[in-house]
Amino acid sequence: MMTRVLLAVGDPRKYWHPTGAPRHARVLHARAAASLAAVTGQESAALDREISVALRSLAGGELASVFACAPSATVFRHLWRVLAQRSPVDSVSDVAGTVFALPVVIIVATDRDGTVPVTLPAVLPTATVLEALLRDHGALGGNQAFSLANALVAAEAIDLPRLPQWRSLEASAAPPLRPALVDLLQPAPICATARLETVHLRFIVGYAIAAVGANLLHDTRVGAWGAPFAQSLTRQLQFPGVSLLALPRAPQPLVAAVEDGRIAQREISAQLFLSNALRKFRSSVGEPTAVISAHRADVASGGELRLSLSSPFATHAAEGFRCELFPGDCVADVLAMLVDLLRDCRVDDVRVSEGIHADRDPITGAPLLFTAENLADATDASLRPVC
Repeated sequence: MMTRVLLAVGDPRKYWHPTGAPRHARVLHARAAASLAAVTGQESAALDREISVALRSLAGGELASVFACAPSATVFRHLWRVLAQRSPVDSVSDVAGTVFALPVVIIVATDRDGTVPVTLPAVLPTATVLEALLRDHGALGGNQAFSLANALVAAEAIDLPRLPQWRSLEASAAPPLRPALVDLLQPAPICATARLETVHLRFIVGYAIAAVGANLLHDTRVGAWGAPFAQSLTRQLQFPGVSLLALPRAPQPLVAAVEDGRIAQREISAQLFLSNALRKFRSSVGEPTAVISAHRADVASGGELRLSLSSPFATHAAEGFRCELFPGDCVADVLAMLVDLLRDCRVDDVRVSEGIHADRDPITGAPLLFTAENLADATDASLRPVC
Protein backbone atom coordinates (compact mmCIF):
# COMPACT_ATOMS: atom_id res chain seq x y z
CA MET A 1 0.00 0.00 0.00
CA MET A 2 1.25 3.50 -0.85
CA THR A 3 1.20 6.35 1.63
CA ARG A 4 -0.17 9.56 0.18
CA VAL A 5 1.90 12.70 0.71
CA LEU A 6 0.54 15.88 -0.85
CA LEU A 7 2.94 18.69 -1.62
CA ALA A 8 1.67 22.25 -1.46
CA VAL A 9 1.10 24.11 -4.70
CA GLY A 10 0.91 27.87 -4.83
CA ASP A 11 -2.35 29.79 -4.81
CA PRO A 12 -2.62 31.42 -8.24
CA ARG A 13 -5.79 33.38 -7.57
CA LYS A 14 -5.93 37.16 -7.51
CA TYR A 15 -7.60 38.97 -4.61
CA TRP A 16 -8.27 42.65 -4.07
CA HIS A 17 -6.06 44.83 -1.95
CA PRO A 18 -8.01 45.58 1.27
CA THR A 19 -8.12 49.32 0.54
CA GLY A 20 -9.34 48.90 -3.04
CA ALA A 21 -12.85 47.64 -2.28
CA PRO A 22 -15.94 49.88 -1.91
CA ARG A 23 -16.50 51.20 1.60
CA HIS A 24 -19.48 48.93 2.43
CA ALA A 25 -17.36 45.92 1.39
CA ARG A 26 -14.28 47.05 3.35
CA VAL A 27 -16.34 47.30 6.52
CA LEU A 28 -17.60 43.74 6.16
CA HIS A 29 -14.16 42.42 5.23
CA ALA A 30 -12.74 43.99 8.39
CA ARG A 31 -15.48 42.49 10.55
CA ALA A 32 -14.91 39.06 9.01
CA ALA A 33 -11.18 39.29 9.70
CA ALA A 34 -11.91 40.38 13.27
CA SER A 35 -14.30 37.46 13.76
CA LEU A 36 -11.68 35.02 12.49
CA ALA A 37 -9.11 36.51 14.87
CA ALA A 38 -11.45 36.75 17.88
CA VAL A 39 -10.15 35.26 21.12
CA THR A 40 -13.54 34.01 22.32
CA GLY A 41 -16.48 32.38 20.62
CA GLN A 42 -18.78 34.98 22.15
CA GLU A 43 -16.86 37.81 20.50
CA SER A 44 -16.84 35.99 17.17
CA ALA A 45 -20.58 35.26 17.35
CA ALA A 46 -21.37 38.92 18.07
CA LEU A 47 -19.37 40.05 15.05
CA ASP A 48 -21.04 37.40 12.88
CA ARG A 49 -24.48 38.69 13.90
CA GLU A 50 -23.45 42.16 12.79
CA ILE A 51 -22.17 40.75 9.51
CA SER A 52 -25.39 38.80 8.94
CA VAL A 53 -27.59 41.86 9.47
CA ALA A 54 -25.40 43.96 7.18
CA LEU A 55 -25.33 41.36 4.41
CA ARG A 56 -29.11 41.02 4.45
CA SER A 57 -29.55 44.78 4.15
CA LEU A 58 -27.60 45.03 0.89
CA ALA A 59 -29.04 45.19 -2.61
CA GLY A 60 -28.00 42.48 -5.05
CA GLY A 61 -25.19 44.39 -6.72
CA GLU A 62 -23.76 45.54 -3.40
CA LEU A 63 -23.92 42.01 -2.02
CA ALA A 64 -22.10 40.59 -5.04
CA SER A 65 -19.39 43.27 -4.76
CA VAL A 66 -18.62 42.29 -1.15
CA PHE A 67 -17.58 38.84 -2.35
CA ALA A 68 -16.05 39.92 -5.66
CA CYS A 69 -13.69 42.27 -3.78
CA ALA A 70 -12.77 39.87 -0.96
CA PRO A 71 -9.10 40.32 0.08
CA SER A 72 -8.48 36.60 0.73
CA ALA A 73 -10.00 33.13 0.47
CA THR A 74 -10.41 32.93 4.26
CA VAL A 75 -12.42 36.17 4.40
CA PHE A 76 -14.50 35.05 1.41
CA ARG A 77 -15.29 31.69 3.04
CA HIS A 78 -16.22 33.28 6.37
CA LEU A 79 -18.60 35.78 4.79
CA TRP A 80 -20.08 32.97 2.66
CA ARG A 81 -20.72 30.82 5.75
CA VAL A 82 -22.46 33.71 7.53
CA LEU A 83 -24.57 34.47 4.46
CA ALA A 84 -25.59 30.80 4.16
CA GLN A 85 -26.91 30.65 7.72
CA ARG A 86 -30.65 31.00 8.08
CA SER A 87 -31.63 34.06 10.07
CA PRO A 88 -34.58 34.15 12.50
CA VAL A 89 -37.85 34.94 10.74
CA ASP A 90 -39.90 37.90 12.00
CA SER A 91 -43.43 36.81 11.30
CA VAL A 92 -46.80 37.39 12.88
CA SER A 93 -47.83 34.04 11.43
CA ASP A 94 -46.94 30.57 12.69
CA VAL A 95 -45.65 29.56 9.25
CA ALA A 96 -42.90 30.80 6.98
CA GLY A 97 -41.71 30.21 3.43
CA THR A 98 -38.48 28.49 2.44
CA VAL A 99 -36.94 28.88 -1.00
CA PHE A 100 -34.58 26.03 -1.91
CA ALA A 101 -32.81 24.60 -4.95
CA LEU A 102 -31.65 21.19 -6.13
CA PRO A 103 -28.38 21.38 -8.09
CA VAL A 104 -28.48 19.09 -11.13
CA VAL A 105 -25.33 18.11 -13.03
CA ILE A 106 -26.25 17.07 -16.57
CA ILE A 107 -23.95 15.14 -18.93
CA VAL A 108 -25.01 15.40 -22.58
CA ALA A 109 -23.76 14.45 -26.03
CA THR A 110 -25.37 13.99 -29.42
CA ASP A 111 -24.74 11.32 -32.03
CA ARG A 112 -26.08 13.49 -34.83
CA ASP A 113 -23.82 14.18 -37.78
CA GLY A 114 -22.59 17.67 -38.53
CA THR A 115 -21.26 20.54 -36.48
CA VAL A 116 -24.57 22.21 -35.59
CA PRO A 117 -25.23 21.72 -31.86
CA VAL A 118 -28.57 20.56 -30.50
CA THR A 119 -30.30 22.81 -27.97
CA LEU A 120 -32.42 21.28 -25.21
CA PRO A 121 -35.15 23.61 -23.86
CA ALA A 122 -34.51 22.93 -20.12
CA VAL A 123 -38.21 22.80 -19.27
CA LEU A 124 -39.72 19.93 -17.26
CA PRO A 125 -42.98 18.58 -18.73
CA THR A 126 -44.12 17.08 -15.40
CA ALA A 127 -42.43 18.67 -12.40
CA THR A 128 -45.28 17.27 -10.28
CA VAL A 129 -43.85 13.76 -10.75
CA LEU A 130 -40.58 14.91 -9.17
CA GLU A 131 -42.51 16.55 -6.32
CA ALA A 132 -44.32 13.28 -5.64
CA LEU A 133 -41.03 11.37 -5.47
CA LEU A 134 -39.64 13.79 -2.89
CA ARG A 135 -42.83 13.57 -0.82
CA ASP A 136 -43.03 9.79 -0.99
CA HIS A 137 -39.46 9.44 0.31
CA GLY A 138 -39.77 12.03 3.06
CA ALA A 139 -37.34 14.56 1.60
CA LEU A 140 -37.36 18.09 3.06
CA GLY A 141 -37.78 16.68 6.54
CA GLY A 142 -41.05 15.00 5.58
CA ASN A 143 -42.66 18.30 4.62
CA GLN A 144 -45.55 17.95 2.17
CA ALA A 145 -46.34 21.62 1.49
CA PHE A 146 -43.94 22.46 -1.31
CA SER A 147 -43.76 22.78 -5.07
CA LEU A 148 -41.06 22.74 -7.73
CA ALA A 149 -40.70 25.10 -10.67
CA ASN A 150 -40.69 23.46 -14.09
CA ALA A 151 -37.68 25.44 -15.35
CA LEU A 152 -34.05 24.37 -15.12
CA VAL A 153 -32.24 27.61 -14.35
CA ALA A 154 -28.57 28.61 -14.47
CA ALA A 155 -26.59 29.51 -11.36
CA GLU A 156 -26.95 33.21 -12.19
CA ALA A 157 -30.69 32.98 -11.49
CA ILE A 158 -30.11 32.22 -7.79
CA ASP A 159 -26.64 33.66 -7.22
CA LEU A 160 -25.73 36.71 -5.15
CA PRO A 161 -27.14 39.50 -7.37
CA ARG A 162 -30.59 37.86 -7.25
CA LEU A 163 -30.49 36.63 -3.65
CA PRO A 164 -32.28 39.64 -2.07
CA GLN A 165 -35.23 39.13 -4.44
CA TRP A 166 -35.51 35.47 -3.45
CA ARG A 167 -35.30 36.30 0.25
CA SER A 168 -38.06 38.86 -0.07
CA LEU A 169 -40.27 36.09 -1.47
CA GLU A 170 -39.16 33.78 1.32
CA ALA A 171 -40.39 36.26 3.93
CA SER A 172 -43.96 35.58 2.81
CA ALA A 173 -46.01 32.77 4.31
CA ALA A 174 -47.85 32.36 1.00
CA PRO A 175 -46.46 30.91 -2.23
CA PRO A 176 -45.06 33.64 -4.50
CA LEU A 177 -47.33 34.75 -7.31
CA ARG A 178 -46.36 33.70 -10.83
CA PRO A 179 -45.59 37.27 -12.04
CA ALA A 180 -42.94 37.56 -9.31
CA LEU A 181 -41.22 34.43 -10.60
CA VAL A 182 -41.29 34.98 -14.36
CA ASP A 183 -38.13 37.11 -14.37
CA LEU A 184 -36.32 34.92 -11.82
CA LEU A 185 -37.10 31.52 -13.35
CA GLN A 186 -35.96 31.81 -16.95
CA PRO A 187 -35.05 28.34 -18.35
CA ALA A 188 -31.38 28.00 -19.33
CA PRO A 189 -31.21 25.86 -22.52
CA ILE A 190 -28.57 23.13 -22.70
CA CYS A 191 -26.33 22.82 -25.75
CA ALA A 192 -25.30 19.31 -26.89
CA THR A 193 -22.30 19.10 -29.24
CA ALA A 194 -21.75 16.29 -31.74
CA ARG A 195 -19.78 13.34 -30.33
CA LEU A 196 -18.49 15.41 -27.42
CA GLU A 197 -19.69 14.85 -23.86
CA THR A 198 -20.18 18.09 -21.97
CA VAL A 199 -21.10 18.71 -18.33
CA HIS A 200 -23.70 21.34 -17.47
CA LEU A 201 -25.03 22.73 -14.19
CA ARG A 202 -28.67 23.65 -13.70
CA PHE A 203 -30.96 24.13 -10.70
CA ILE A 204 -34.55 23.19 -9.90
CA VAL A 205 -36.00 25.83 -7.57
CA GLY A 206 -38.69 25.02 -5.02
CA TYR A 207 -40.81 26.79 -2.44
CA ALA A 208 -41.98 25.18 0.82
CA ILE A 209 -44.21 26.34 3.66
CA ALA A 210 -43.55 25.10 7.19
CA ALA A 211 -43.73 26.13 10.82
CA VAL A 212 -41.51 29.04 11.78
CA GLY A 213 -38.12 27.70 12.83
CA ALA A 214 -38.45 24.35 11.03
CA ASN A 215 -35.24 23.33 9.26
CA LEU A 216 -36.38 21.47 6.15
CA LEU A 217 -32.93 21.37 4.56
CA HIS A 218 -30.76 19.88 7.29
CA ASP A 219 -30.09 16.63 5.39
CA THR A 220 -27.55 17.32 2.65
CA ARG A 221 -27.39 13.69 1.52
CA VAL A 222 -29.12 12.32 -1.56
CA GLY A 223 -31.50 9.86 0.04
CA ALA A 224 -33.61 7.00 -1.29
CA TRP A 225 -35.37 9.47 -3.55
CA GLY A 226 -32.17 10.07 -5.54
CA ALA A 227 -32.25 7.15 -8.00
CA PRO A 228 -35.93 7.41 -9.05
CA PHE A 229 -35.65 11.21 -9.15
CA ALA A 230 -32.61 11.01 -11.46
CA GLN A 231 -34.36 8.47 -13.70
CA SER A 232 -37.52 10.57 -14.02
CA LEU A 233 -35.53 13.76 -14.59
CA THR A 234 -33.41 12.10 -17.28
CA ARG A 235 -36.54 10.83 -19.05
CA GLN A 236 -38.16 14.27 -18.96
CA LEU A 237 -35.10 15.91 -20.49
CA GLN A 238 -34.52 13.32 -23.23
CA PHE A 239 -34.27 14.69 -26.75
CA PRO A 240 -34.04 12.83 -30.09
CA GLY A 241 -30.45 12.05 -30.99
CA VAL A 242 -29.10 13.15 -27.60
CA SER A 243 -27.68 10.96 -24.84
CA LEU A 244 -28.25 12.49 -21.43
CA LEU A 245 -27.67 11.71 -17.76
CA ALA A 246 -29.04 13.95 -14.99
CA LEU A 247 -27.44 13.72 -11.53
CA PRO A 248 -29.40 15.59 -8.84
CA ARG A 249 -28.03 16.80 -5.51
CA ALA A 250 -29.96 17.32 -2.27
CA PRO A 251 -32.33 20.28 -1.80
CA GLN A 252 -30.43 23.15 -0.17
CA PRO A 253 -30.70 26.86 0.60
CA LEU A 254 -29.80 28.93 -2.44
CA VAL A 255 -26.36 30.01 -1.24
CA ALA A 256 -25.31 26.45 -0.39
CA ALA A 257 -26.86 25.06 -3.59
CA VAL A 258 -24.77 27.33 -5.82
CA GLU A 259 -21.54 26.32 -4.06
CA ASP A 260 -22.36 22.61 -3.97
CA GLY A 261 -23.47 22.57 -7.59
CA ARG A 262 -20.33 24.23 -8.91
CA ILE A 263 -18.09 21.88 -6.95
CA ALA A 264 -20.07 18.85 -8.14
CA GLN A 265 -19.88 20.01 -11.78
CA ARG A 266 -16.12 20.45 -11.50
CA GLU A 267 -15.58 17.01 -9.94
CA ILE A 268 -17.80 15.21 -12.45
CA SER A 269 -16.02 17.03 -15.30
CA ALA A 270 -12.69 15.76 -13.92
CA GLN A 271 -14.09 12.22 -13.65
CA LEU A 272 -15.33 12.35 -17.24
CA PHE A 273 -11.98 13.65 -18.50
CA LEU A 274 -10.05 10.90 -16.70
CA SER A 275 -12.39 8.17 -17.87
CA ASN A 276 -12.04 9.15 -21.54
CA ALA A 277 -8.32 9.99 -21.47
CA LEU A 278 -7.26 6.85 -19.59
CA ARG A 279 -9.22 4.67 -21.98
CA LYS A 280 -7.20 6.14 -24.88
CA PHE A 281 -3.84 5.72 -23.16
CA ARG A 282 -4.44 2.20 -21.89
CA SER A 283 -5.69 0.98 -25.24
CA SER A 284 -2.63 2.34 -27.07
CA VAL A 285 0.57 3.04 -25.08
CA GLY A 286 -0.20 1.86 -21.56
CA GLU A 287 -0.15 3.72 -18.26
CA PRO A 288 0.34 7.52 -18.33
CA THR A 289 2.10 9.89 -15.95
CA ALA A 290 -0.09 12.56 -14.34
CA VAL A 291 1.20 16.06 -13.57
CA ILE A 292 -0.75 18.64 -11.55
CA SER A 293 0.31 22.29 -11.59
CA ALA A 294 -1.11 25.67 -10.49
CA HIS A 295 -1.55 28.47 -13.03
CA ARG A 296 -2.70 32.05 -13.16
CA ALA A 297 -5.52 32.07 -15.67
CA ASP A 298 -7.97 34.27 -17.50
CA VAL A 299 -11.01 33.02 -15.58
CA ALA A 300 -13.30 34.66 -13.03
CA SER A 301 -11.24 33.52 -10.05
CA GLY A 302 -7.93 34.21 -11.78
CA GLY A 303 -6.46 30.78 -11.14
CA GLU A 304 -6.77 27.08 -11.78
CA LEU A 305 -5.09 23.73 -11.27
CA ARG A 306 -4.21 21.87 -14.44
CA LEU A 307 -3.93 18.13 -14.82
CA SER A 308 -2.06 16.52 -17.70
CA LEU A 309 -1.70 12.88 -18.69
CA SER A 310 1.23 11.92 -20.89
CA SER A 311 3.51 9.06 -21.86
CA PRO A 312 7.08 9.02 -23.21
CA PHE A 313 5.86 6.49 -25.78
CA ALA A 314 3.41 8.98 -27.29
CA THR A 315 4.84 12.47 -26.83
CA HIS A 316 2.17 14.17 -28.94
CA ALA A 317 -0.80 12.44 -27.32
CA ALA A 318 -0.90 14.35 -24.02
CA GLU A 319 -4.33 15.12 -22.59
CA GLY A 320 -5.10 18.07 -20.32
CA PHE A 321 -7.84 19.21 -17.91
CA ARG A 322 -8.28 22.74 -16.54
CA CYS A 323 -9.75 22.80 -13.03
CA GLU A 324 -10.97 26.29 -12.11
CA LEU A 325 -10.36 27.48 -8.55
CA PHE A 326 -13.35 29.27 -7.10
CA PRO A 327 -12.71 32.29 -4.83
CA GLY A 328 -13.60 30.44 -1.63
CA ASP A 329 -11.74 27.22 -2.39
CA CYS A 330 -9.00 25.81 -0.23
CA VAL A 331 -6.38 24.95 -2.87
CA ALA A 332 -5.20 21.92 -0.89
CA ASP A 333 -8.73 20.47 -0.98
CA VAL A 334 -8.97 20.79 -4.76
CA LEU A 335 -5.52 19.24 -5.14
CA ALA A 336 -6.58 16.36 -2.89
CA MET A 337 -9.72 15.85 -4.98
CA LEU A 338 -7.66 15.46 -8.17
CA VAL A 339 -5.14 13.12 -6.51
CA ASP A 340 -7.93 10.99 -5.03
CA LEU A 341 -9.59 10.69 -8.44
CA LEU A 342 -6.30 9.58 -9.98
CA ARG A 343 -5.83 7.00 -7.23
CA ASP A 344 -9.39 5.73 -7.73
CA CYS A 345 -8.56 5.31 -11.43
CA ARG A 346 -5.40 3.37 -10.49
CA VAL A 347 -2.95 5.94 -11.87
CA ASP A 348 0.25 5.23 -9.90
CA ASP A 349 2.63 7.86 -11.30
CA VAL A 350 1.20 11.15 -10.00
CA ARG A 351 3.43 14.21 -9.72
CA VAL A 352 2.79 17.70 -8.38
CA SER A 353 4.64 20.82 -9.51
CA GLU A 354 5.27 23.29 -6.72
CA GLY A 355 4.90 27.01 -7.27
CA ILE A 356 2.74 29.08 -9.61
CA HIS A 357 3.05 28.95 -13.37
CA ALA A 358 2.03 31.17 -16.26
CA ASP A 359 -1.29 30.90 -18.07
CA ARG A 360 0.06 30.59 -21.63
CA ASP A 361 2.90 28.85 -23.37
CA PRO A 362 5.19 31.69 -24.54
CA ILE A 363 5.90 29.91 -27.84
CA THR A 364 2.50 28.56 -28.93
CA GLY A 365 0.23 30.93 -27.02
CA ALA A 366 -1.89 27.94 -25.97
CA PRO A 367 -2.82 27.25 -22.32
CA LEU A 368 0.32 25.98 -20.61
CA LEU A 369 0.26 22.30 -19.61
CA PHE A 370 3.20 20.26 -18.34
CA THR A 371 4.26 16.70 -18.85
CA ALA A 372 6.74 14.98 -16.55
CA GLU A 373 9.39 15.25 -19.27
CA ASN A 374 9.14 18.91 -20.23
CA LEU A 375 8.70 20.16 -16.67
CA ALA A 376 11.64 18.12 -15.40
CA ASP A 377 13.80 19.54 -18.18
CA ALA A 378 12.84 23.11 -17.29
CA THR A 379 12.78 23.01 -13.48
CA ASP A 380 14.27 19.86 -11.98
CA ALA A 381 13.68 21.02 -8.40
CA SER A 382 9.97 21.81 -8.81
CA LEU A 383 8.65 18.38 -9.77
CA ARG A 384 7.99 15.87 -7.00
CA PRO A 385 6.16 12.54 -7.03
CA VAL A 386 3.11 12.00 -4.84
CA CYS A 387 3.97 8.70 -3.18
